[in-house]
Amino acid sequence: MSPSASVNNLTSSLVSNQSGRGSSTTYSLDFIREIPKADLHLHLDGSLRPQGLIEMAKRSKIELPSYTVAGLKELVFKEKYNNLGEYLNGFQYTCAVLRDLENMEQAAYELAIDNLEEGVNYIEVRFAPQLLMDPTTGIGFDEVMHAVNNGLAKAKAEYNARPDVGLTPGLKPPFEYGIINCAMRMFGKKGFSPYYTQLFQLLRDHDPMDVIKTAAMELIRASVRLRDEEGMPIVGLDIAGQENGYPAHKFKDVYEYAHQNFLLKTVHAGEAYGAESIFEALTTCYADRLGHGYSLFSPEMIEDAKITDKEAYSQSLASYIADRRIAIEVCLTSNLQTHPAITDIKEHNFRHMLENRIATVICTDNRLVSNTTVSDEYKLALDNFDVPLKRLKDMVAYGFKKNFFPGDYVEKRSYAKHTLEYFDSVARKYGFI
Repeated sequence: MSPSASVNNLTSSLVSNQSGRGSSTTYSLDFIREIPKADLHLHLDGSLRPQGLIEMAKRSKIELPSYTVAGLKELVFKEKYNNLGEYLNGFQYTCAVLRDLENMEQAAYELAIDNLEEGVNYIEVRFAPQLLMDPTTGIGFDEVMHAVNNGLAKAKAEYNARPDVGLTPGLKPPFEYGIINCAMRMFGKKGFSPYYTQLFQLLRDHDPMDVIKTAAMELIRASVRLRDEEGMPIVGLDIAGQENGYPAHKFKDVYEYAHQNFLLKTVHAGEAYGAESIFEALTTCYADRLGHGYSLFSPEMIEDAKITDKEAYSQSLASYIADRRIAIEVCLTSNLQTHPAITDIKEHNFRHMLENRIATVICTDNRLVSNTTVSDEYKLALDNFDVPLKRLKDMVAYGFKKNFFPGDYVEKRSYAKHTLEYFDSVARKYGFI
């Protein structure tokens, strides 16, 4: 690189910011897009392309509120939402179109391509297969999983065949992915999906919570079978849905089965319930990572009457998480949209995560519903919190060291090492080092 080019890159990428936080580094969007990144909290059914959703709906004859991208963004997938219910409203349309194998494969392929176009080299795509299964049309668990995996594998094969991609020094890191299957904390007797409706009909004399747990156990057994018998890159278990009223301990047996079969675990915890939800995820569900974890530093959200010193409880839990290097999957925009009380991004508990040296991974949650990208989420974080280059590299590293990589540990280390060397080359290009 010529001296003048180096100066130009430095000027465009490194700026002194005096916005009340002291002198800090500002990173350009170009730099952020070029560094290698991972997204470990990425819902397939919340991350369709808007145009793709329209195409799939027309092909499957699914009615949408609008058949234009602008119309969908005005009526469904908004910049801001009044509450969690409004945020979740769009999933009825995305799940409806995804109950089609061709659409599933297209959605997975396009999701991988969209990530690759902004420098995201590793993704863990999560979804609830039982939301997409339809016994009446012959779409079972295996069919859903193969369709999604086919789309991701197609994108991987195309990208990794490029001459500028590989594990050789100087080349872009290859694309890798894993699939995380979500059990649902709750669902009703009808309307959630054809599979869940039929299950309630078959087990109509069972307690509803027993039906919910039965579905979760069926999911984890099928996940382990397909991983072991066919090599499907199912790398983890998650439990999603309403936290309040459906605590993690109700799914202890499900998580024990995953734990005993070497399937890694993440839990939606501390998104809309207190820190006791995070405690249960760690102690009852053997969580290897935490989804959201927002309430960790909001002791006022604790509802357990047995916890009398809420501040001390939160701090002790945070210290444990930091010490054990349990990564939190941070989804800033999603939290802002589902917690209207957070009126300023600088009020987000991410600042406390940084102060307490917790391992954090910047994630999107739902690219469509939150109208965001991984680069946008990094930009939001880096523009509003003081993150020097070394800390930024640590955050990037957690995405590759704390992921549920589908290969063995030696392969994972090699991949992470190459990725971080590539980070250094980009930082050097932009004049940071």
